[in-house]
Parts: sequence; structure tokens; C-alpha cells
Amino acid sequence: MEDQIFRVADIYVPVKRQRTVDPATVSAIAESILEEGQQMPILVRRDGDRLVLVEGLQRLEACKALGEETIIGIFVQARRP
Repeated sequence: MEDQIFRVADIYVPVKRQRTVDPATVSAIAESILEEGQQMPILVRRDGDRLVLVEGLQRLEACKALGEETIIGIFVQARRP
């Protein structure tokens, strides 16, 4: 699996997952991204024409907080939970 670049705005986060955002964790990850860059890719899957976040909500939110337009990620085969 190769890392790819995805537009942050193109990634759909299921409503159920949005409730698990921890502002302190997002802030710490954002600081780390500023200092070292994104160290771990997020995981996304295709659902028709859209990209759905599978793993990496805090990293995605950190990139949003930093105003990043893109994020590093990997496509995975995953079924809806």
C-alpha cells in the first residue's frame, strides 16, 4: 500500500465518529505536524464517489485546524461497521 495525497475537503467523516474528537489530542497532533510533518497516514475507503475516513480522525482534524488543504492517506478495503 502506497501513501497518497488526498484533499482534506474530500474526506467524509461519519457523524458517529465526529463525536469522538478530543480537542487536546488534536492540538498536540497539530503541534507535532508543525514540527515534524505528518508521521502516520490516515486510512480512507471509497463509498461510491466519496472518500470515507476509516482511521485517523484526530490527524484529519489537526490538519484542518492548521489550514492544510491536503493530507497523506492510504486506501483500504473496509466494510461499513
